[in-house]
Formats: sequence, structure tokens, C-alpha cells
Amino acid sequence: MSPAATEPARVSVRIMDKEFVVACSYEERSALLDSAEYLNARMREVRDSGKVVGLDRIAVMVALNLTNELLQLKQRDGQLESDFAGRVRSLRERVESSLEKSQQLEL
Repeated sequence: MSPAATEPARVSVRIMDKEFVVACSYEERSALLDSAEYLNARMREVRDSGKVVGLDRIAVMVALNLTNELLQLKQRDGQLESDFAGRVRSLRERVESSLEKSQQLEL
């Protein structure tokens, strides 16, 4: 592997008309650009609502909103995982019960 391949890419992103240079791996470059575009759009939405003034306050408001969304998704995923585990346990018990009954019939 060449040294250039192991060095991080320097990616320039524009958020709220300000340029930021971010280092990331070459594999993550596309995801970084997508993230920056999404963040820029969310920050513009908050700014355009007129309810929040100032870049710092807009950034904090968007960060709080995104964190809230992330926590809700994690909670939902945890609930789905728990539901799935319960269903698997129930199916396993039914299969084991059916196997036991079939073994008793064979005797």
C-alpha cells in the first residue's frame, strides 16, 4: 500500500457559506460530503424559519434536533430487537415442544 493511500483525504465542505476542510479516509469521502450537504440543508431550514439567530445557536439547535432523532431511532431499534428476540424465543419453544411431542409418539 502506498503512503498516499494511508494518508487521510482533505475534503472541503461548505456549510452556511463557510468553508471547512475535514480530514477523512478516502472511503469515507462520499459519506462526509453527503453528511455536510444534509447538515447544511438542516441549518438553512432553521435559519430560514427566523426563530433562531446566529450561526452558533443554529448549529446547537440542529445538533439537538439530530441527537433527538438519533436517540429515538436507537430506542425504536432497541424495541424492535427486543420484540424480535421475544418472537424467536417463542418460535424456538414451539419447535422444541413439537419435537418433544414427535419423539414421544415415536416411543
